[in-house]
Amino acid sequence: MGKTSLAAATGLELSRIGYRTLVMSVDPAHSLADSFDLESSLFHGRTGDPLQISEMLAIHEVNIQKEIKRHWREISAYVTSVLRATGINDVEAEELAILPGMEELSAMMYVNQFRRENRYDVIVLDCAPTAESMRFVSMPTTLEWYMKHIFPFQRGILKAVRPIANRVAPFELPTDSYFANIQDLFGRLDGIGELLENPKITSVRLVTNPERMVLRETQRAFVYFSLHGLAVDGVIVNRVLPERVTDEYFVEWRASQEKILDEIESYFAPVAVKRVPLFTHEVLGRERLEDLARTLYREGEDPAAVVRTEAPYTFNKVDGHYEIRLHLPFAAKGEIGLFKKGDELVVEIGTLRRHIGLPTSMAALSPGRAKLENKVLTVEMKEN
Repeated sequence: MGKTSLAAATGLELSRIGYRTLVMSVDPAHSLADSFDLESSLFHGRTGDPLQISEMLAIHEVNIQKEIKRHWREISAYVTSVLRATGINDVEAEELAILPGMEELSAMMYVNQFRRENRYDVIVLDCAPTAESMRFVSMPTTLEWYMKHIFPFQRGILKAVRPIANRVAPFELPTDSYFANIQDLFGRLDGIGELLENPKITSVRLVTNPERMVLRETQRAFVYFSLHGLAVDGVIVNRVLPERVTDEYFVEWRASQEKILDEIESYFAPVAVKRVPLFTHEVLGRERLEDLARTLYREGEDPAAVVRTEAPYTFNKVDGHYEIRLHLPFAAKGEIGLFKKGDELVVEIGTLRRHIGLPTSMAALSPGRAKLENKVLTVEMKEN
């Protein structure tokens, strides 16, 4: 039971209370259909398009082969031809022509399309592990920068030199239809960045386990979602040992979990933390997913409700130096302390302590001046 099961259970609960719901898998190693235990005969050939599994619930596994035929034909064809020119055989060339990010961008295009069509009330994205998810959230900004600063120049230059260069180059330069394909894709993504960064529309729920290594990965995800302007309004801790498990075999596991759970509550505060127990069975199929949903959500709770729209902290660069800004509604100047611990900034407010993971660009910096104004603490980060 992991993030896919939790996404599926959330989708079921949303559909039960009346939302037109889509659960979409963005993880290349799709397991969404498996989570619902759908018969292969039912799902075979339907991947790549939303599949309605009840009146109010559909699931969608993005199929990159179908997406290449629909949206990436010119780009993929050109990359394949270049790879063939290097001596790679056809099958290998076609596989290698699936560039990193194609699947994530395809998912974004669908989210944008469904939003414009008002086809669903809620879309639950079952994202890939942390590294791929970071690429997912940074793509709109990266692509927008490329389209504004590099794309027009690159297209213009190649249009001018293509007739001459094609006579001497070992392979032909991309045609203008290649660039038209890129421009069309960008048009399909128009507005997705604003959609993702609007905390009243989009929220992030992080799934973790009460284990040290998994927690560190979740902390990094929290930092980078915050860095890209996405609001994390919930953390779900999975596979927590139930109280009734008292076997001596689990004594060390329980002590370790309790310590990590305390750290989780402290680190992510004031973001709400939910705990999901380790089940006695595999969560597979609709009935067990419904059991999971009842464990995850209280009676009357709306999983679509965004409970937090304000980021607990933001990273900024002002006049050549980096700043971290924290919203501290109850802090007073005399009770704030700051120090660096590894790649974290630690803020002490009276007896409370907040750990703020730093992005790579700021990890080597140390806290300098700090000021508290209008309940916002601004910490200047400087080189040692």
